[in-house]
Amino acid sequence: MVAQHNRPGSTDQSLIRNFCIIAHIDHGKSTVADRILQLSGIVPEREMRDRFLDRMDIEQERGITIKSQAVRVPWTFDDQEYTLGMIDTPGHVDFTYEVSRALAACEGAVLLVDATQGIEAQTLSNLYMAIDHNLTIIPVLNKIDLPSAEPDKHAEEIAGLIGCEPGDVLRVSGKTGEGVADLLDTIVMDVPAPTGDPEAPARALIFDSVYDSYRGIVTYIRMVDGELRKREKIHMMGIGMTHDPIEIGVISPDMTPTDALGAGEVGYVITGAKDVSQSKVGDTVTSAANPASEPLPGYRDPKPMVYAGLFPIDNAQFPELRDALDKLKLNDAALEYVPETSVALGFGFRCGFLGLLHMEIVSERLSREFGLDLISTAPNVTYEVTSEDGSVHHVTNPSEFPDGKVKRIVEPMVAADIITPKEFIGAVMDLCQENRGIMGTMEYLSADRVEMHYHIPLAEIVFDFFDQLKSRTKGYASLDYHEDGEQEADLVKVDILIQGEKVDAFSAIVHRDKAYSYGVMMTKKLRELIPRQQFEIPIQAAIGSRIIARETIRALRKDVLAKCYGGDISRKRKLLEKQKAGKKRMKMLGHVEVPQEAFIAALSTGDDKSVDRDTKDKIRAAQKTEN
Repeated sequence: MVAQHNRPGSTDQSLIRNFCIIAHIDHGKSTVADRILQLSGIVPEREMRDRFLDRMDIEQERGITIKSQAVRVPWTFDDQEYTLGMIDTPGHVDFTYEVSRALAACEGAVLLVDATQGIEAQTLSNLYMAIDHNLTIIPVLNKIDLPSAEPDKHAEEIAGLIGCEPGDVLRVSGKTGEGVADLLDTIVMDVPAPTGDPEAPARALIFDSVYDSYRGIVTYIRMVDGELRKREKIHMMGIGMTHDPIEIGVISPDMTPTDALGAGEVGYVITGAKDVSQSKVGDTVTSAANPASEPLPGYRDPKPMVYAGLFPIDNAQFPELRDALDKLKLNDAALEYVPETSVALGFGFRCGFLGLLHMEIVSERLSREFGLDLISTAPNVTYEVTSEDGSVHHVTNPSEFPDGKVKRIVEPMVAADIITPKEFIGAVMDLCQENRGIMGTMEYLSADRVEMHYHIPLAEIVFDFFDQLKSRTKGYASLDYHEDGEQEADLVKVDILIQGEKVDAFSAIVHRDKAYSYGVMMTKKLRELIPRQQFEIPIQAAIGSRIIARETIRALRKDVLAKCYGGDISRKRKLLEKQKAGKKRMKMLGHVEVPQEAFIAALSTGDDKSVDRDTKDKIRAAQKTEN
């Protein structure tokens, strides 16, 4: 449907403009991208849908962008047709790595700001990243058609931030299309053409890849120097692999084969390789016949912020989980994983994520795209634990916590930037202090909006900090954070014992002040979840050998006095004593099986105060089936 816009060979480099759209989450990036696709004419009206570039079901359902999407669109300016390489990026802090890779493939960035909300925390973070990449910034106010929009006020905010005049800030509406044509004209005029050498040996940067079950690995590349032609053997300099590509082309907005890709162009290469180790984001692609002498700089590998275990409910699915993670790693370069074994949960993987939303999305994609039923353990961060003997342990899982006395524990810290209306300053301060935050500076962005800087332990941020921040500020505050060193802390490992046996899946590393509340919460939760047995079951929370909380699951009792209609009391007492002795013997020999539903409910990050009735019913049904 788009062949008329794509030339068979490579495009003149001076007529190429590569840019990405960056913004805070829900500021309208994907909607503006929709209008650009419509205006350029590459998507017919009958095929147009909302959030066209959000290809995954989960993106459409949640209304958020998870994957950056590159697309090539034509635009005519002053009777000259230009080729625009556009990348729509995610807005959530957990997908910052996607944004940084998109920035490396562009010369310009459209900084989109919601005219009703103004500058948010992630807006600033993305802006600073774009400046670090020396990109041309085009400031744009979106949603000017809304009655609550304040374009003049927020244009002044943006002008003060990037050093331009308020009149230079473009005003558009992604919904109605107003101002989008002017935006494309400005991109053609202001964004510089790519600067690669068209005559040099071919060099292309891999900025993304995806696994296609029919055609193998599809690699997305940004040409920097030279030209790659179809049927020309290519060499991947980082991993040392040579391939004979099946197809090369551009995305406009569907995959469209071309004869060549030239310097400055963004496109794709299909090698036909099925082995996921044969493509790596950040690698350099060159011609096998005339190879480049040096690879491109590539990307800095992302550092996981949160670790959690992923275990298949059915252990027979472990090989399928490994294959699924391999394929997902192609599409999500920020994902890290290593095999792990749990006494309670069996074989699985310890996975590193950039945040809680990233963890949730990965779990859901594994479930939807690969049909896996998974249990995810509670999220943890990496601690550095020094034992009394001087040995240092890097702990990503409570089960790795060393036994014996601990000399010191160091935890990772983050610098948190919070932007909020001034009336919520007190609520934000209280929240940060409750989570062991240390206040830095505070700056007023305008008369009624303030940016606050805090130094907070990462472990406090990753669990439910963002939800609490939104609820305490009526949804107006925004949060961005990044690594900011380490500090020594008074942390302890809380073990959960069921019938005197430690269950590693329920252990946690928490601050000493919060250890008691965690122990009470977990023991109460498990008392509701674990089915009653013929004997009494103690559930205890312990720090080392010291018990800090206990709940007891009462035994199921048979009415042994039912057959006694009268007679001497000694007969009844004899029967009760006999039952008591049997219960004692059973308790010594009995073993408590914790049902999978109990693990799922206990390890969920939802409301800890009670367990819903459906979960209890499932556990009882599972127990009846086993019996």
